[in-house]
Amino acid sequence: MWSMLYPILIIVAANTIYNICTKSTPGEINSFAALFITYAVAAIVSFGMFFATSENKNIFTAFSKTNWAPFVLGIVIVGLELGYILAYRNGWKMNTVSVSANIALAVILIFVSFIFYKESITIKQIAGMVLCAGGLILISL
Repeated sequence: MWSMLYPILIIVAANTIYNICTKSTPGEINSFAALFITYAVAAIVSFGMFFATSENKNIFTAFSKTNWAPFVLGIVIVGLELGYILAYRNGWKMNTVSVSANIALAVILIFVSFIFYKESITIKQIAGMVLCAGGLILISL
């Protein structure tokens, strides 16, 4: 059970701090300068964690095992971060931006998982999408 729970706890804790930091990013700094600092720190931490957690300390061997996904993920993460920075700068409240984005994401991923990964769509998921749409309406009022 712990192996299922602790990743979610990490996500929730990291997302909480993430939203606090994103909302606290000064409006005077260029968004891409802020992102550069963010990813420079992330690169340094990731580099250090590679050596702390890898049995084989050869980073080039690890790089040779990759595919397209980490490269595209790097581009997509910049879009994700920029979207949150701009949402907060344009007046979104912390208590609605993440909920709205995550509900929309959850609904989209149901269809993505069905189309690309052949996962089923259940009645519970459809009911969940209806409830989510109602929730979006309620938090927007």
